[in-house]
Amino acid sequence: MNIIVILLLIVCIASMLMSILVLTRTGENESRMDSYFKAYGDAIAKSQMTMSEHQDLRLKELNDSMARLRADSNTQIENIRQTVDEKLQTTLDTRLTKSFGLVNDRLEQVYRGIGEMQSVAQSVGDLRKILSNVKTRGILGEVQLGAILEQVLSPGQYVKNARMKENCRENVEFAIRMPGIDDHEVFLPIDAKFPGDAYNALLEAYDLGEKDQIAEAKKRLVNRIESEAKDINVKYINPPVTTDFAIMFLPFEGLYSEAINAGLIEPLQRKYKVSIAGPTTMAALLSSLQMGFNTLAIEKKSSEVWELLHAVRKEFDRFEAVIAKSQGHLKMASDDIDELAGVRMRRMKRALQRVTDIDDKED
Repeated sequence: MNIIVILLLIVCIASMLMSILVLTRTGENESRMDSYFKAYGDAIAKSQMTMSEHQDLRLKELNDSMARLRADSNTQIENIRQTVDEKLQTTLDTRLTKSFGLVNDRLEQVYRGIGEMQSVAQSVGDLRKILSNVKTRGILGEVQLGAILEQVLSPGQYVKNARMKENCRENVEFAIRMPGIDDHEVFLPIDAKFPGDAYNALLEAYDLGEKDQIAEAKKRLVNRIESEAKDINVKYINPPVTTDFAIMFLPFEGLYSEAINAGLIEPLQRKYKVSIAGPTTMAALLSSLQMGFNTLAIEKKSSEVWELLHAVRKEFDRFEAVIAKSQGHLKMASDDIDELAGVRMRRMKRALQRVTDIDDKED
């Protein structure tokens, strides 16, 4: 539309110029030129007015389009914002719910862990109280030793709380029945010892890492173990009722390891005739003794088995003779039966034959 208006304006201007040239050449009068100028001016004014109206209309259409576009854009932006808000809210709610769930699970695990730690701490405290009591420590070692003996040996192979000396009121916790000379029993004393205070002091010194305290605690533990070995020697070793040595059972492998590292095996055997054993060592020792008991039992029973086989052989020879004699008698009886059966059968046949002959003659 604007292009057409511009073209019309150009055409009008060109026509006016041509008219001016023509009027100038022909010499028309001034009034006529004024009328032409006025006409052309009106035409230009009208064209400008038309152009202005078209421009206003175009601007209005453009403004309306921009308004609609702006409204559509705002609507779309609002829809997008709502969609994004909804998705963000949903995602946020989901993740927050999941995160809170994980946090709750972790808190529950922490609470359970704290409860278990409290239970462990209480158990450790109870165990510490138990181990701090001398009598309770002795019972603990005795129970563990009894469990090992029960697993490896039969009830008849050991005794419990047996007195090894007549003039001593102390009873050894366990004694193994050992075969002696002329079928006389010999007992092997085994006593559980647990110097818990000295051993706990050594463990605490290890935790502190103080070399002087560790050395002092080791020395104290060695002295306690030597004192217990001497006590066993005095109270329980009594040949020939017992063996000439005894066994001191240490109920924890750590305690037994400390005794080994301190080099106590040979001195205790030499001075007090006492051997030390931990849980694993005691089980292995008892297994070896059990194998020895089985070997001795087999050797003891072998002579009895041989005598029994010899008697069975004699009885078998007698049985063979009786069987042979019986077979002879049976053979003789069989021959008599065969002979008797043959004679009688022949006589019966002859008698029957005569009867047959008489019948034939009568016919």
